[in-house]
Amino acid sequence: MATIKLEIVSPDKVVYENDISMLIVRSTGGELGILPHHAPLVAGLVPHAMRIRLGADRDEQLIAVAGGFMEVTPEKITVLATAAERPIDIDINRAKEAMARAKARIAAFHQGTPEGKDVDIDRAELALRRSIARLRALGSQFEE
Repeated sequence: MATIKLEIVSPDKVVYENDISMLIVRSTGGELGILPHHAPLVAGLVPHAMRIRLGADRDEQLIAVAGGFMEVTPEKITVLATAAERPIDIDINRAKEAMARAKARIAAFHQGTPEGKDVDIDRAELALRRSIARLRALGSQFEE
């Protein structure tokens, strides 16, 4: 079976490095599936749980990314993530608390409450998407 090298790098470390059979990512233009010998590509990434397939048996690993860029060549995929976490490194309680805080800020903004007047809505929505990506990488069941 053909494989392609995947390297996921965050500002402080190499988060993941392995030969894989397929990568499924969410780019700024939509969802992409990258296979070995893919045509060259550069794409921006949005916060999501990246799906890594290791073999023909469809065994998958999930890694939460908070956005960034991906460069694809026929031999290698390089993901330059603003932040990336393996499930083992994610604190589920912290991720749930971040999601609750982001939801509360968004609600305060839309309801026009005094607390909501100082909310940076773009930042709050990005925090919500990042927390959802982290929880999805854990396989956690939650209400969006």
